[in-house]
Amino acid sequence: MTARDGGELPYFFTWSKQRGVRGLRMTGGEGVYFDTEDQGRMLDMGSLTYQAALGHGHRRMIDAICAQAQRLCVSTPSAVYPEKRALAELLLAHAPEGFTKVFFTLGGSDANENALKIARMVTGRYKVVSRYRSYHGATLGAVSVGGDWRRPLAEPGIPGAVHVLDLDAASGREGKTDIPRVLELEGNVGAVMLEPVVGHNGVLIPDADYYARVRTACDAHGALMIADEVLVGFGRTGRFFGLEHWKDAAGERLVPDMITCGKAITAGYGTLGAVLVHERIANYFDDHVLAAGLTHYAHPLAIATGAEAIRIYDEERLPEHAAALGPQLASALEAIVDAQPKALRHRAIGLFGCVDLDRRVVDFGRLAAALEARHVFVHLNPSLGSVIVSPPLLITEDELRDGMNRVAEAIDEVCA
Repeated sequence: MTARDGGELPYFFTWSKQRGVRGLRMTGGEGVYFDTEDQGRMLDMGSLTYQAALGHGHRRMIDAICAQAQRLCVSTPSAVYPEKRALAELLLAHAPEGFTKVFFTLGGSDANENALKIARMVTGRYKVVSRYRSYHGATLGAVSVGGDWRRPLAEPGIPGAVHVLDLDAASGREGKTDIPRVLELEGNVGAVMLEPVVGHNGVLIPDADYYARVRTACDAHGALMIADEVLVGFGRTGRFFGLEHWKDAAGERLVPDMITCGKAITAGYGTLGAVLVHERIANYFDDHVLAAGLTHYAHPLAIATGAEAIRIYDEERLPEHAAALGPQLASALEAIVDAQPKALRHRAIGLFGCVDLDRRVVDFGRLAAALEARHVFVHLNPSLGSVIVSPPLLITEDELRDGMNRVAEAIDEVCA
Protein backbone atom coordinates (compact mmCIF):
# COMPACT_ATOMS: atom_id res chain seq x y z
CA MET A 1 0.00 0.00 0.00
CA THR A 2 2.89 2.32 -0.76
CA ALA A 3 1.89 5.70 -2.19
CA ARG A 4 5.40 7.12 -2.67
CA ASP A 5 8.46 7.26 -0.51
CA GLY A 6 7.45 9.29 2.52
CA GLY A 7 10.54 11.44 2.10
CA GLU A 8 9.20 12.71 -1.24
CA LEU A 9 5.76 13.78 -0.01
CA PRO A 10 5.02 17.38 1.11
CA TYR A 11 3.72 16.40 4.56
CA PHE A 12 5.00 14.43 7.54
CA PHE A 13 3.93 10.94 8.55
CA THR A 14 3.47 10.55 12.29
CA TRP A 15 5.70 8.50 14.60
CA SER A 16 7.94 7.46 11.68
CA LYS A 17 11.20 7.96 9.90
CA GLN A 18 10.07 9.71 6.74
CA ARG A 19 12.25 7.90 4.22
CA GLY A 20 10.52 4.75 3.04
CA VAL A 21 7.45 5.20 5.24
CA ARG A 22 4.32 3.52 3.90
CA GLY A 23 0.96 5.21 3.75
CA LEU A 24 -2.51 3.73 3.37
CA ARG A 25 -3.93 4.99 0.08
CA MET A 26 -7.47 5.09 1.41
CA THR A 27 -10.36 5.84 -0.95
CA GLY A 28 -13.45 5.09 1.13
CA GLY A 29 -15.13 2.34 3.07
CA GLU A 30 -18.31 0.79 4.36
CA GLY A 31 -19.09 -0.93 7.64
CA VAL A 32 -16.06 -2.77 8.99
CA TYR A 33 -14.19 -2.46 5.69
CA PHE A 34 -12.13 0.37 4.24
CA ASP A 35 -11.03 0.63 0.62
CA THR A 36 -7.55 1.31 -0.68
CA GLU A 37 -6.38 2.33 -4.11
CA ASP A 38 -3.86 -0.46 -4.60
CA GLN A 39 -4.82 -3.29 -2.20
CA GLY A 40 -8.57 -3.26 -2.51
CA ARG A 41 -10.89 -3.75 0.44
CA MET A 42 -9.38 -4.25 3.89
CA LEU A 43 -11.14 -5.76 6.90
CA ASP A 44 -10.59 -3.22 9.67
CA MET A 45 -9.80 -5.18 12.84
CA GLY A 46 -8.12 -2.17 14.43
CA SER A 47 -10.72 0.63 14.06
CA LEU A 48 -7.96 2.56 12.27
CA THR A 49 -6.20 4.40 15.14
CA TYR A 50 -8.70 2.88 17.58
CA GLN A 51 -11.17 5.66 16.83
CA ALA A 52 -13.44 4.22 14.09
CA ALA A 53 -15.85 2.56 16.53
CA LEU A 54 -18.74 2.96 14.08
CA GLY A 55 -16.77 1.76 11.10
CA HIS A 56 -16.67 3.44 7.73
CA GLY A 57 -19.17 5.38 5.65
CA HIS A 58 -21.80 5.44 8.40
CA ARG A 59 -24.77 7.23 6.88
CA ARG A 60 -26.13 8.72 10.10
CA MET A 61 -22.76 10.20 10.97
CA ILE A 62 -22.32 11.75 7.54
CA ASP A 63 -25.86 13.16 7.62
CA ALA A 64 -25.27 14.67 11.07
CA ILE A 65 -22.19 16.51 9.82
CA CYS A 66 -24.00 17.83 6.75
CA ALA A 67 -27.04 18.93 8.74
CA GLN A 68 -24.91 20.80 11.27
CA ALA A 69 -22.97 22.52 8.51
CA GLN A 70 -26.25 23.90 7.22
CA ARG A 71 -27.33 25.16 10.67
CA LEU A 72 -24.18 26.49 12.32
CA CYS A 73 -20.71 25.77 10.99
CA VAL A 74 -18.45 28.24 12.84
CA SER A 75 -18.69 29.53 16.40
CA THR A 76 -16.75 31.20 19.19
CA PRO A 77 -15.58 29.20 22.22
CA SER A 78 -18.20 30.95 24.36
CA ALA A 79 -21.08 30.32 21.95
CA VAL A 80 -24.27 28.79 23.30
CA TYR A 81 -26.22 26.53 20.93
CA PRO A 82 -28.44 23.46 21.38
CA GLU A 83 -26.06 20.77 20.12
CA LYS A 84 -23.34 21.88 22.52
CA ARG A 85 -25.61 21.42 25.52
CA ALA A 86 -26.98 18.16 24.13
CA LEU A 87 -23.55 16.57 23.82
CA ALA A 88 -22.50 17.69 27.30
CA GLU A 89 -25.67 16.21 28.78
CA LEU A 90 -25.19 12.94 26.87
CA LEU A 91 -21.64 12.62 28.22
CA LEU A 92 -22.61 13.46 31.78
CA ALA A 93 -25.50 10.99 31.67
CA HIS A 94 -22.96 8.19 31.21
CA ALA A 95 -20.55 9.47 33.88
CA PRO A 96 -20.82 8.46 37.53
CA GLU A 97 -23.09 10.46 39.80
CA GLY A 98 -21.77 13.90 40.66
CA PHE A 99 -20.22 14.82 37.31
CA THR A 100 -21.59 18.21 36.31
CA LYS A 101 -19.32 19.91 33.76
CA VAL A 102 -17.59 19.18 30.44
CA PHE A 103 -14.55 20.93 29.01
CA PHE A 104 -14.35 20.32 25.26
CA THR A 105 -11.00 19.87 23.48
CA LEU A 106 -9.72 19.00 20.02
CA GLY A 107 -8.77 15.42 20.83
CA GLY A 108 -7.50 13.02 23.46
CA SER A 109 -4.03 14.50 23.91
CA ASP A 110 -5.27 17.94 24.81
CA ALA A 111 -8.07 16.46 26.90
CA ASN A 112 -5.34 14.97 29.08
CA GLU A 113 -3.33 18.18 28.86
CA ASN A 114 -6.25 20.26 30.14
CA ALA A 115 -7.07 17.71 32.86
CA LEU A 116 -3.51 18.14 34.13
CA LYS A 117 -3.90 21.93 34.09
CA ILE A 118 -7.18 21.72 35.99
CA ALA A 119 -5.57 19.45 38.58
CA ARG A 120 -2.75 21.94 39.10
CA MET A 121 -5.16 24.86 39.45
CA VAL A 122 -7.36 23.08 41.97
CA THR A 123 -4.73 21.37 44.12
CA GLY A 124 -1.82 23.81 43.77
CA ARG A 125 0.43 20.78 43.21
CA TYR A 126 2.37 19.97 40.05
CA LYS A 127 3.29 16.30 40.51
CA VAL A 128 1.37 13.65 38.60
CA VAL A 129 1.76 9.87 38.92
CA SER A 130 1.28 7.56 35.94
CA ARG A 131 2.56 4.20 34.67
CA TYR A 132 5.53 3.31 32.48
CA ARG A 133 3.32 1.18 30.24
CA SER A 134 0.90 4.06 29.65
CA TYR A 135 0.28 6.39 26.73
CA HIS A 136 -1.58 9.64 27.36
CA GLY A 137 -1.05 11.63 24.18
CA ALA A 138 1.40 13.58 22.05
CA THR A 139 1.36 17.11 23.46
CA LEU A 140 4.22 17.97 25.79
CA GLY A 141 2.38 17.52 29.07
CA ALA A 142 0.60 14.38 27.94
CA VAL A 143 3.72 12.75 26.53
CA SER A 144 5.64 13.67 29.70
CA VAL A 145 3.27 11.65 31.88
CA GLY A 146 3.15 8.84 29.34
CA GLY A 147 5.59 6.05 29.86
CA ASP A 148 6.46 4.47 26.52
CA TRP A 149 9.22 5.18 23.99
CA ARG A 150 7.75 8.53 22.95
CA ARG A 151 8.48 10.23 26.28
CA PRO A 152 12.32 10.16 26.23
CA LEU A 153 12.35 11.69 22.74
CA ALA A 154 10.46 14.76 24.03
CA GLU A 155 12.44 15.29 27.24
CA PRO A 156 12.90 17.45 29.15
CA GLY A 157 9.16 17.51 29.56
CA ILE A 158 6.98 19.10 32.19
CA PRO A 159 8.29 18.90 35.76
CA GLY A 160 6.67 16.63 38.29
CA ALA A 161 5.98 13.54 36.17
CA VAL A 162 6.41 10.46 38.37
CA HIS A 163 6.16 6.98 36.87
CA VAL A 164 5.50 3.62 38.49
CA LEU A 165 6.17 0.13 37.18
CA ASP A 166 3.52 -2.13 38.69
CA LEU A 167 3.43 -4.71 35.92
CA ASP A 168 3.60 -8.48 36.27
CA ALA A 169 5.51 -9.15 33.08
CA ALA A 170 5.16 -12.92 33.35
CA SER A 171 1.38 -12.81 33.03
CA GLY A 172 1.12 -9.59 31.06
CA ARG A 173 -1.38 -8.22 33.59
CA GLU A 174 -1.30 -5.31 35.94
CA GLY A 175 -0.76 -6.66 39.44
CA LYS A 176 -1.02 -5.11 42.89
CA THR A 177 -0.43 -1.43 42.35
CA ASP A 178 2.52 0.42 43.90
CA ILE A 179 0.69 3.74 43.56
CA PRO A 180 -0.43 3.98 47.22
CA ARG A 181 3.17 3.58 48.38
CA VAL A 182 4.44 6.05 45.76
CA LEU A 183 1.92 8.68 46.85
CA GLU A 184 3.09 8.23 50.41
CA LEU A 185 6.77 8.51 49.52
CA GLU A 186 6.49 11.36 47.00
CA GLY A 187 4.09 13.60 48.87
CA ASN A 188 2.37 16.65 47.37
CA VAL A 189 1.06 14.77 44.33
CA GLY A 190 -1.72 16.63 42.57
CA ALA A 191 -3.09 13.86 40.36
CA VAL A 192 -2.86 10.23 39.32
CA MET A 193 -3.60 9.66 35.62
CA LEU A 194 -4.33 6.10 34.46
CA GLU A 195 -5.82 4.33 31.48
CA PRO A 196 -8.46 1.96 32.97
CA VAL A 197 -7.09 -0.66 30.58
CA VAL A 198 -3.64 0.11 29.19
CA GLY A 199 -4.28 0.40 25.46
CA HIS A 200 -1.71 0.29 22.67
CA ASN A 201 1.00 -0.71 25.12
CA GLY A 202 -0.47 -4.14 25.60
CA VAL A 203 -4.17 -4.34 26.61
CA LEU A 204 -3.18 -4.68 30.26
CA ILE A 205 -6.16 -5.46 32.49
CA PRO A 206 -5.84 -4.61 36.20
CA ASP A 207 -6.85 -6.92 39.02
CA ALA A 208 -10.29 -6.61 40.60
CA ASP A 209 -9.20 -4.42 43.54
CA TYR A 210 -6.62 -2.32 41.67
CA TYR A 211 -8.62 0.87 41.25
CA ALA A 212 -10.25 0.66 44.67
CA ARG A 213 -6.77 0.86 46.16
CA VAL A 214 -5.84 3.76 43.87
CA ARG A 215 -9.01 5.69 44.75
CA THR A 216 -8.47 5.14 48.47
CA ALA A 217 -4.85 6.26 48.20
CA CYS A 218 -5.78 9.38 46.22
CA ASP A 219 -8.30 10.35 48.90
CA ALA A 220 -5.79 9.75 51.67
CA HIS A 221 -3.09 11.90 50.05
CA GLY A 222 -5.18 14.66 48.46
CA ALA A 223 -4.50 13.65 44.86
CA LEU A 224 -7.09 13.80 42.10
CA MET A 225 -7.84 10.63 40.13
CA ILE A 226 -7.99 11.09 36.35
CA ALA A 227 -9.36 8.24 34.23
CA ASP A 228 -7.93 8.42 30.71
CA GLU A 229 -10.76 6.88 28.66
CA VAL A 230 -9.43 8.23 25.36
CA LEU A 231 -8.78 4.78 23.88
CA VAL A 232 -11.10 2.45 25.79
CA GLY A 233 -14.10 4.72 26.29
CA PHE A 234 -17.48 4.50 24.51
CA GLY A 235 -17.98 0.76 24.61
CA ARG A 236 -14.66 -0.76 23.61
CA THR A 237 -14.37 -2.94 26.74
CA GLY A 238 -18.06 -3.91 26.88
CA ARG A 239 -18.99 -0.98 29.14
CA PHE A 240 -19.53 2.62 28.08
CA PHE A 241 -16.48 3.66 30.11
CA GLY A 242 -13.73 1.17 30.85
CA LEU A 243 -13.53 2.12 34.51
CA GLU A 244 -17.06 0.76 35.00
CA HIS A 245 -15.56 -2.74 35.28
CA TRP A 246 -14.07 -1.86 38.68
CA LYS A 247 -15.69 -1.01 42.02
CA ASP A 248 -14.52 1.15 44.88
CA ALA A 249 -13.67 -0.14 48.36
CA ALA A 250 -17.37 -0.14 49.31
CA GLY A 251 -18.36 -2.17 46.25
CA GLU A 252 -20.00 0.82 44.52
CA ARG A 253 -19.32 2.32 41.12
CA LEU A 254 -15.87 3.82 41.17
CA VAL A 255 -15.90 7.61 40.85
CA PRO A 256 -12.77 9.40 39.57
CA ASP A 257 -12.40 13.17 39.73
CA MET A 258 -12.06 13.63 35.98
CA ILE A 259 -12.62 11.49 32.89
CA THR A 260 -10.84 12.32 29.65
CA CYS A 261 -12.26 11.33 26.26
CA GLY A 262 -11.20 11.34 22.62
CA LYS A 263 -11.03 8.96 19.64
CA ALA A 264 -14.43 7.20 19.70
CA ILE A 265 -16.25 10.26 21.08
CA THR A 266 -16.97 11.02 17.40
CA ALA A 267 -16.12 7.52 16.11
CA GLY A 268 -13.40 9.28 14.12
CA TYR A 269 -15.86 11.36 12.10
CA GLY A 270 -14.79 14.59 13.79
CA THR A 271 -11.87 15.99 15.79
CA LEU A 272 -13.01 16.26 19.38
CA GLY A 273 -12.05 15.43 22.94
CA ALA A 274 -13.54 16.20 26.33
CA VAL A 275 -12.77 16.39 30.03
CA LEU A 276 -15.68 15.34 32.25
CA VAL A 277 -15.37 17.01 35.65
CA HIS A 278 -16.90 16.01 38.97
CA GLU A 279 -18.70 18.72 40.90
CA ARG A 280 -16.15 18.64 43.71
CA ILE A 281 -13.64 19.94 41.13
CA ALA A 282 -15.99 21.93 38.92
CA ASN A 283 -17.32 23.98 41.85
CA TYR A 284 -13.85 25.41 42.44
CA PHE A 285 -14.18 27.42 39.26
CA ASP A 286 -17.36 29.13 40.36
CA ASP A 287 -15.12 31.70 42.05
CA HIS A 288 -11.76 31.02 40.41
CA VAL A 289 -10.75 31.62 36.80
CA LEU A 290 -10.60 28.51 34.62
CA ALA A 291 -7.38 29.40 32.81
CA ALA A 292 -7.94 27.08 29.87
CA GLY A 293 -9.35 27.54 26.39
CA LEU A 294 -9.03 26.76 22.69
CA THR A 295 -9.95 28.69 19.55
CA HIS A 296 -11.92 25.72 18.22
CA TYR A 297 -13.43 24.83 21.60
CA ALA A 298 -16.71 22.99 20.96
CA HIS A 299 -16.57 23.41 17.18
CA PRO A 300 -20.13 22.87 15.92
CA LEU A 301 -19.27 20.18 13.36
CA ALA A 302 -17.35 18.12 15.92
CA ILE A 303 -20.03 18.63 18.57
CA ALA A 304 -22.84 17.43 16.30
CA THR A 305 -20.73 14.45 15.28
CA GLY A 306 -20.06 13.48 18.87
CA ALA A 307 -23.71 13.76 19.87
CA GLU A 308 -24.82 11.55 16.99
CA ALA A 309 -22.14 8.96 17.77
CA ILE A 310 -23.29 8.64 21.38
CA ARG A 311 -26.92 8.33 20.28
CA ILE A 312 -25.91 5.45 18.02
CA TYR A 313 -23.89 3.75 20.77
CA ASP A 314 -26.94 3.99 23.02
CA GLU A 315 -29.70 3.13 20.55
CA GLU A 316 -27.85 0.17 19.03
CA ARG A 317 -26.56 -0.95 22.45
CA LEU A 318 -23.04 -1.24 21.10
CA PRO A 319 -21.27 -1.51 24.49
CA GLU A 320 -23.53 -4.50 25.25
CA HIS A 321 -22.78 -5.87 21.78
CA ALA A 322 -19.05 -5.62 22.49
CA ALA A 323 -19.57 -7.46 25.77
CA ALA A 324 -21.55 -10.20 24.02
CA LEU A 325 -18.84 -10.73 21.37
CA GLY A 326 -16.04 -10.57 23.95
CA PRO A 327 -15.95 -14.33 24.63
CA GLN A 328 -15.73 -15.01 20.90
CA LEU A 329 -12.71 -12.72 20.56
CA ALA A 330 -11.07 -14.17 23.68
CA SER A 331 -11.62 -17.71 22.39
CA ALA A 332 -10.03 -16.86 19.04
CA LEU A 333 -6.99 -15.39 20.75
CA GLU A 334 -6.72 -18.38 23.06
CA ALA A 335 -6.81 -20.68 20.03
CA ILE A 336 -3.84 -18.82 18.53
CA VAL A 337 -1.83 -19.30 21.74
CA ASP A 338 -2.80 -22.98 21.97
CA ALA A 339 -1.83 -23.65 18.36
CA GLN A 340 1.37 -21.66 18.14
CA PRO A 341 4.31 -22.14 20.55
CA LYS A 342 5.69 -18.73 19.59
CA ALA A 343 2.48 -17.11 20.86
CA LEU A 344 3.10 -16.59 24.58
CA ARG A 345 -0.16 -15.29 26.10
CA HIS A 346 -3.38 -13.47 25.32
CA ARG A 347 -5.66 -10.91 26.99
CA ALA A 348 -9.11 -9.64 26.07
CA ILE A 349 -11.90 -7.49 27.43
CA GLY A 350 -14.94 -6.76 25.28
CA LEU A 351 -13.86 -6.10 21.69
CA PHE A 352 -10.30 -5.35 22.72
CA GLY A 353 -7.71 -8.09 22.68
CA CYS A 354 -4.01 -8.81 22.38
CA VAL A 355 -1.75 -11.77 21.74
CA ASP A 356 1.93 -11.55 22.68
CA LEU A 357 4.38 -13.23 20.31
CA ASP A 358 7.96 -14.12 21.12
CA ARG A 359 9.58 -10.99 19.69
CA ARG A 360 13.01 -12.60 19.85
CA VAL A 361 12.13 -14.98 17.02
CA VAL A 362 9.07 -13.52 15.25
CA ASP A 363 9.73 -11.20 12.32
CA PHE A 364 7.12 -8.45 12.61
CA GLY A 365 7.98 -7.13 9.16
CA ARG A 366 6.98 -10.47 7.68
CA LEU A 367 3.89 -10.52 9.88
CA ALA A 368 2.80 -7.11 8.60
CA ALA A 369 3.17 -8.37 5.03
CA ALA A 370 1.24 -11.57 5.81
CA LEU A 371 -1.63 -9.59 7.31
CA GLU A 372 -1.68 -7.20 4.36
CA ALA A 373 -1.78 -10.13 1.95
CA ARG A 374 -4.92 -11.33 3.73
CA HIS A 375 -6.46 -7.85 3.55
CA VAL A 376 -6.81 -7.45 7.31
CA PHE A 377 -5.74 -4.47 9.41
CA VAL A 378 -4.66 -4.80 13.06
CA HIS A 379 -2.21 -3.01 15.37
CA LEU A 380 1.33 -4.36 15.68
CA ASN A 381 3.66 -3.30 18.48
CA PRO A 382 6.97 -5.00 17.59
CA SER A 383 8.87 -3.59 20.59
CA LEU A 384 6.46 -5.43 22.90
CA GLY A 385 5.77 -8.37 20.60
CA SER A 386 2.05 -7.56 20.61
CA VAL A 387 -0.71 -8.01 18.05
CA ILE A 388 -3.72 -5.93 19.11
CA VAL A 389 -7.25 -6.37 17.81
CA SER A 390 -9.93 -3.68 18.27
CA PRO A 391 -12.56 -3.88 15.52
CA PRO A 392 -15.44 -1.44 15.04
CA LEU A 393 -18.12 -2.03 17.66
CA LEU A 394 -20.75 -2.81 15.02
CA ILE A 395 -18.85 -5.88 13.76
CA THR A 396 -20.95 -9.04 13.39
CA GLU A 397 -20.11 -12.51 14.68
CA ASP A 398 -19.34 -13.70 11.14
CA GLU A 399 -17.12 -10.69 10.41
CA LEU A 400 -15.26 -11.16 13.69
CA ARG A 401 -14.75 -14.85 12.95
CA ASP A 402 -13.49 -14.03 9.46
CA GLY A 403 -11.12 -11.38 10.77
CA MET A 404 -9.66 -13.56 13.48
CA ASN A 405 -9.20 -16.44 11.03
CA ARG A 406 -7.16 -14.12 8.82
CA VAL A 407 -5.07 -12.97 11.79
CA ALA A 408 -4.46 -16.57 12.90
CA GLU A 409 -3.43 -17.62 9.38
CA ALA A 410 -0.94 -14.75 9.15
CA ILE A 411 0.60 -15.60 12.53
CA ASP A 412 0.82 -19.29 11.61
CA GLU A 413 2.56 -18.44 8.33
CA VAL A 414 5.21 -16.27 9.99
CA CYS A 415 5.73 -18.53 13.00
CA ALA A 416 5.90 -21.79 11.07
